[in-house]
Amino acid sequence: MYEVSSGGIVFFGNSILLLKKYNGDWVLPKGRIEQGETKEQAALREVYEEAGVRGEIVSYIGQAQYEFRNLRHNEQVYKTVHWFLMKANNTHCQPQREEGFIDASFVHMDKAVKIVKYEDELKVIRKSIEYINNMR
Repeated sequence: MYEVSSGGIVFFGNSILLLKKYNGDWVLPKGRIEQGETKEQAALREVYEEAGVRGEIVSYIGQAQYEFRNLRHNEQVYKTVHWFLMKANNTHCQPQREEGFIDASFVHMDKAVKIVKYEDELKVIRKSIEYINNMR
């Protein structure tokens, strides 16, 4: 099975939006691209749905590809995620509990790279931090 998703690295000042899952993992907001949606539209929608944050796209950061086993359907999933750097106008956020998120928070960039454990997300966070620092 193949999935294509979009997500956002949302920043405000020196902080990045992260979501805490029920299992304690901190992740970036992302989700599947729906029928008729562009990658950009999906990224903006997912950030809003999962964290209640309205972002403004600054740049396309790149894509990540990985595979995992969906235990519920007992199938291998090949996933591509398109990542967009976004700027927020404030730090107000609200986790979407129906998706298993128990917290949403803007975390200082230095802390974000220490608490995110998935390598593909760490790569896009580091790339985004470099981009942000070059903007200043």
